[in-house]
Amino acid sequence: MEKIRLDNISFAYAQQKVMIPVIREVTLSVKAGEFVTIIGPSGCGKSTILSLLAGLNTPSDGSIRIDGEAIRGTGSERGVVFQHYSLFPWMSARKNIIFGLRQLKKRKSHKELAEITDHYLSLVGLHDVGDKYPNQLSGGMQQRVAIARAFAMDSEILLMDEPFSAVDAKNKMGLQELLLNLWNSGAQKKTVVFITHDVDEAILLSDRIVIMSACTKGIKEIIPVHFKRPRNRATLIKTPEYAAMRHMLINSLFDDLIEEVAV
Repeated sequence: MEKIRLDNISFAYAQQKVMIPVIREVTLSVKAGEFVTIIGPSGCGKSTILSLLAGLNTPSDGSIRIDGEAIRGTGSERGVVFQHYSLFPWMSARKNIIFGLRQLKKRKSHKELAEITDHYLSLVGLHDVGDKYPNQLSGGMQQRVAIARAFAMDSEILLMDEPFSAVDAKNKMGLQELLLNLWNSGAQKKTVVFITHDVDEAILLSDRIVIMSACTKGIKEIIPVHFKRPRNRATLIKTPEYAAMRHMLINSLFDDLIEEVAV
């Protein structure tokens, strides 16, 4: 069943009375419970698509629907993790998460919210820093707090803009596995739209990979990822099928870069 529908959306911004196109005529359908990753070079409009899905911006043309209804601003059914941490600096890590939870789970007591918060802080490996403020945490730790907050909110849809880019390699792999476990747990899978520059990350996580073009500002290609789940990273990367998909994705990105330089 279709969960998200982008119909022929475009977005442009004004600069000195000239409209600068960011994305053009993007059409994409995402099924309920599907994990879709968007990759592409810088400037191709990946983050713009996410901001439109989050309701932070409105398309210049076209429409975006969730469960058949046009989106109007932000909504509790969409959890968002940006590339930058977006934590309140005057709140501790724990209070940052509790504040978000309180907006959605109004019937739960403070004790219940604290228990949920501590559970997700533990999942991202930060059980002992709950009382620290953002300026007392490294960039990677701040991002893990933001990820814990998104997981704790338990939204139907997760919108994630390079959420692991500021995290060291070891924690990145752990968070990737955690994301897959959380996505696949519960009675109903979450619907995930995920942005990354990391081709290996895209293959490991995705049901489909959407390749954006910096030249056309639109979708260049959509690649299905047929590797069986659960995916064992160590085994998967040794297969010729993985190497072939990785090679294809890198070539597609490189071809787009060459076209952009030639323009």
